[in-house]
Amino acid sequence: MAQSLARKPWWRRWFGNRSERAAARFLRRLGCRILARNYRCPHGELDLVAEQGGCIIFVEVRSTGGDDPERPALSVDDAKQRRLTRLALHYLRQNHLLDRPARIDVITVTWPANQREPRIDHYPQAFEAVGRGQMYS
Repeated sequence: MAQSLARKPWWRRWFGNRSERAAARFLRRLGCRILARNYRCPHGELDLVAEQGGCIIFVEVRSTGGDDPERPALSVDDAKQRRLTRLALHYLRQNHLLDRPARIDVITVTWPANQREPRIDHYPQAFEAVGRGQMYS
């Protein structure tokens, strides 16, 4: 991907949406039901919310145009983990789902050059809830 395109907001939005659609297809093939895409609240945005076997799954989708699948996964740092925890807790509260099991997954979508289909890596329960959210405060 040309460096100049990656810096353009419209390109990043298009690329991110494409990656989120690929991640949603991947989850549906695993038997998940997609509950929400791009769920927004005062704490930010959740890329995908899914459900499988009664468990609510919050999915952070990270993508890159390169061949390195670890690079996008490593971008989910401590601050991002705290934000995702707050978002997940907010979603559970708003939808009266605090009694349901829940987890936070990371899906990386890597689009190698000249390939039509991406490489998708799934990290179920990528990290434990962090901050106050871990106690369902």
